[in-house]
Amino acid sequence: MTSSRLDRRGLWVAIGAFLIWGVMPLYWHLLKSVPSMQIIAHRIIWSTLLVAGWLTWKYGRGWLRETLSHPRASWMLALSGGLIAFNWGMYIWAVNAGHVVETSLGYFINPLLNVVLGVALLHERLNRVQWLSVAIATGGVLWLTFNYGSFPWIALSLAVSFGTYGLVRKLVGVAPVRGLGVESLYLVLPALVLLLWGELHGDSHVIAYGASASWDWQIIALLVLGGALTALPLIGFADAVQRIPFSMVGVLQYIAPTMQLLIGVLVFHEPFGRERVIGFTCIWIALAIFAADGVLRSRRANAAGIAKG
Repeated sequence: MTSSRLDRRGLWVAIGAFLIWGVMPLYWHLLKSVPSMQIIAHRIIWSTLLVAGWLTWKYGRGWLRETLSHPRASWMLALSGGLIAFNWGMYIWAVNAGHVVETSLGYFINPLLNVVLGVALLHERLNRVQWLSVAIATGGVLWLTFNYGSFPWIALSLAVSFGTYGLVRKLVGVAPVRGLGVESLYLVLPALVLLLWGELHGDSHVIAYGASASWDWQIIALLVLGGALTALPLIGFADAVQRIPFSMVGVLQYIAPTMQLLIGVLVFHEPFGRERVIGFTCIWIALAIFAADGVLRSRRANAAGIAKG
C-alpha cells in the first residue's frame, strides 16, 4: 500500500508541474519588454535565494557538502544545471519572439524522447498498447516535423535539452530540492555577471531602481516571482521522476504543450492550419490510449491487492 501511495503522489506532483509549465507563456509574455537573457538571470538568482535559503534553514550549512558527497553528484548536477539554463533561455526567447506553437511542438517531441530513453537506457518495458500509443504519437510528431515548412530547430533544441535534463536528474539520485539547490548555485555566479553586464551597458536598471530605473515595480515583482515559478515545478518534476516510471513521465508531459498550443493559437493568434491539426490530433489520440491503459492497469493492480489482502 505504501508503494501505491507513493506512485499516486508522484503522478499528481508531475501533473501539477506540467500544469504550471502549461500556462507559463502567459507569464513570460508579461515580461516581453525585458531582454530574454535578463529574464534568465533573474530566474536563476531569485530561485537560488529561495531554494538555497530554505535548504540552509532546514538542514543547516552542511546540506551542500552532504549533497555533493553522493557519487557523481558534482559533475552531473553541473551538467543538469547547464541543460536547464539552456532550455530556459531558448524557451523564453521563443515565446517572446512569437513562436509559442513551435515551443509546444518541442514539448510534444520531448515525451517521446523520454520514452525512448526510458526503454533504451533504463531498461523500462512497455506493453503492446503502450507501444501502439508511442507509434501513433511518433507518427504525429513526424507529420508535424515534415509539414512544418522549415526545420523546427527551436522545437528540437527544447526537446533534447529537457529530455536529457530529466534523464540526468533521474540517474544522479539526489533529493529533488537539494539537486535544484546545487544546480542553482552552479548557475548563480554567471547570472550575476550577466546582470552586472546589463547594468553597465544600459540593458538593465534593477540595481538603479528608484533613481533612473526604466522598469517599474510591477516588472521587478514579476521577475522576482518568476524565481518561485521556476523552482516549484522543477522540484515537482525532479520528485516525480524518482517515483514513477520515466516512460510515464514522458507521456504526462503532453499536458504542458497542449496548454501551450492552445495559448499560442487562441491567445496569441499564431497560425494553426490543417496540417498541424492532423499531427496534433494523432498525438492527443496516443495520449488518450496511453492514459486509458494506465488507468485500467492501476485498477487491476488495486483489485489484485485487495483480493490478496
